[in-house]
Amino acid sequence: MKSRNWVRLFISTLFVGGITTSIVGFLLRWNDYKALFSSFDIVEILSILFWLIGVGFIFSIISQMGFFAYLTIHRFGLGIFRTASLWNAVQLVLIAFVLFDLVYFRFQLFAEEGESYTSYILVALLILLFSLVIAYLKQRQTNSTAFIPALFFMVVVSVVEWMPALRANDKDWLYLMIIPLLVCNAYQLLILPKITGQYPNRKKS
Repeated sequence: MKSRNWVRLFISTLFVGGITTSIVGFLLRWNDYKALFSSFDIVEILSILFWLIGVGFIFSIISQMGFFAYLTIHRFGLGIFRTASLWNAVQLVLIAFVLFDLVYFRFQLFAEEGESYTSYILVALLILLFSLVIAYLKQRQTNSTAFIPALFFMVVVSVVEWMPALRANDKDWLYLMIIPLLVCNAYQLLILPKITGQYPNRKKS
């Protein structure tokens, strides 16, 4: 990738992270913030907005680090396992493993007495469903071989990036971080060919 394209991707992803985090942040604590809008406390609103944008920039940088790390890992995976089909099988196993851990180990560590698996399964399921949609769009954008790598990136890398909030296990921070991460990861995955102007030959799946 040319340096000009990298700068364009970096800056645009920063904006995506900042805007997404701002929207999610205000929605998550709307009951606390709505009084500020009712009284039109512009100074307080702007201070919260700038803080959320700054946090969103951090999330977007984490997302970008994960994205470029995965591009490297993907090339290593293809080299180590020799064939794309074997590497894809390994990625599917890792996806299943990460989703299982996301449910089982979170439940074991943080569930209160009498709490069910439902909320833990729902979070993992929503991440998977969103990732499937993005992987499908990536496949349509490029070719059928892109589906599993895209799904792996959206599920596994997103969860790894999410680890600081997972360890804290604060509900607001969990959602404040994962939604921008997923949006930034999806944005990078889908926008990269448009920025570089390089599209693999499309093949019908």
